[in-house]
This record gives sequence, C-alpha cells and structure tokens, in this order.
Amino acid sequence: MIKLLKATGVAAGLLVSVGLAQAEELRIGTASLGGAFYPMGQSISNLVNKYAGDDISMVPVVTGGSVQNPRLIDSGEVEIAITNNNLAVLAVNGKGPYKSGAIEMSAVAALHPSVLHMIVLEDSDIKTIEDLKGKRVAVGPAGGGTLGFMNFLLPLHGMSMDDIVPSFLSYSDGFSQLSDGNVDAAFALSGYPAGAVMQAAAGNKLRFISFSDGIMDKALEKNGAFKSVEIPADVYGTAEPGQVIGVNNMLIVPNSLSADVVEKIVASVFDHLEEFQEENANAKQIDPANSLKLAIPLHEGAARYFNK
Repeated sequence: MIKLLKATGVAAGLLVSVGLAQAEELRIGTASLGGAFYPMGQSISNLVNKYAGDDISMVPVVTGGSVQNPRLIDSGEVEIAITNNNLAVLAVNGKGPYKSGAIEMSAVAALHPSVLHMIVLEDSDIKTIEDLKGKRVAVGPAGGGTLGFMNFLLPLHGMSMDDIVPSFLSYSDGFSQLSDGNVDAAFALSGYPAGAVMQAAAGNKLRFISFSDGIMDKALEKNGAFKSVEIPADVYGTAEPGQVIGVNNMLIVPNSLSADVVEKIVASVFDHLEEFQEENANAKQIDPANSLKLAIPLHEGAARYFNK
C-alpha cells in the first residue's frame, strides 16, 4: 500500500509514508503539483517499477522543489530527487541555500530544462519585471526553485521581494489564482508545457512578462548555469513567443546509494527513452549525451551506464 501525503509547507515533514513489499523502496523527490517535476518523477517511477526488477520499486513524492530536494537527499527522506545544475553545484559545495554544510550527493542523469514562466493575463498592465512593484505575485511554494530565480533576477532590476506582495502557493494554486484575478502575475520554474500554465491557458489568454533591454544578457553573464530559452507561442496560445530564462535539470542521489541500484535506475529509464518520451512531453527535451556534461560528478552506477 502506498500513502502519498500532499505537501502543505516547507518543512522536511511534507513527505510520505511508503509501505511496499519490495526489498528496495525508493522515494523520488519532485516538486509541487502543477509543475513538470511531479509528472517527470511519476514517469521515471513507472519505468523503474516496470523494468528494474522485483527488488527495486519507486514512488514519486510531492516536495518543496529543486531547492529543498538536495536537503531531503541529505536527511535521507528521499533516495533520489530532481534539482537543477546551479543548485546541485551549490549543494555539493555548501554554498547559497546550503551554507549549513556540503551535501554528499552525485548526479544520475540529465533531464529536461526548466524555464521561469513569468505569466500575466493578456490585458494586464504588467509588461516587464519592473512593473511588478506593489503587485500581487504567486511565486511558487516556499523552498521551491522559483524563489531562487526571483532572488537572482529582482536585484538586477534594483528590486527585492519586499517590492512585491508574494503569495507562496503551489503552481496549480498560483495559476488558478491568476485565472480568478486574485493575483496579478504567476511565476513557475518548470519544464514546458507546464500543467498549471496549460490549465490557466484553457480559459484565459495569457502573456509572458518580458525582460527589459540588456537584462537577459546581464543575467547570463552573471551566472553561466542559466540560458535563454524561447517558448513558442503555440505552447500556451500566446500572441507572441516567450523569451525566458532557464536551467538544465538533473537527477541526484546520495553518494551512499548502491552503484548497482543506480545503474538499474538509469538503465530502466534510458534503455526505454522512447517509451519515456511517449508518456511525458518534457522527456522529449532530454538528450542522453548531456548526462556526461553535468555540473557535478556522476554517481559510480550512472557512470557505468553512460560510459559504456
């Protein structure tokens, strides 16, 4: 029997109770509902449960997202998780959000990129990030990756979180609040298409908030882990494509996890990449070759697979 408890806060206790018959019970940390990490974790779990053998099983769990997931790896509350390249480097070096201590973890594989969705209703008077001053903004869950990006971008505009009225909501709830007019803008660091944004687009005409001239270049120069990504207009039915900032994602595990187990996980996913991509739209953006170009070292079990 599996019990999955939906996360309602930032504490490490927003996880799960798992009771499975298999010998090796693995929990994969994802993010809040409405983004890309949870369905990604669900698809990975399905492949592992189907192909890794009777001695390994996996279940996706709702977490605070990419910032919190390395901490959950460190505390042993999940055995595998999704985060992004930038945060992985900070985690293994004990910097940024992880100043309390370096985390003993390794990379497993490259995944899809996440992009910062900065969305308003089409008729909004918010055109650029500067226009967010004094506005109500859904900023994702506390501890999620969206906040890290906002704390990076706002100072580039001479702003801080004190200049907006933030609502710390799951992506699903944040974009629902945007549709209802309860917030003026909604942000989500997610692969695309993101379920929460798709849901909002089903009943509303949306528009991307734009970067002011020179700000994107300034951001990319300041942090080489980030990249500029264009989201085609037909993804969410916007009048114009969105020019957004993004970062590549990866699977992470504790260094202590068995190399044999890690190799079985990787083989279950990448030996069946076409099946993965049929089930998950974001998986179509995965390039296996990128797993040899990650920002932190591969776990021994992953290195065995990708260096064959």
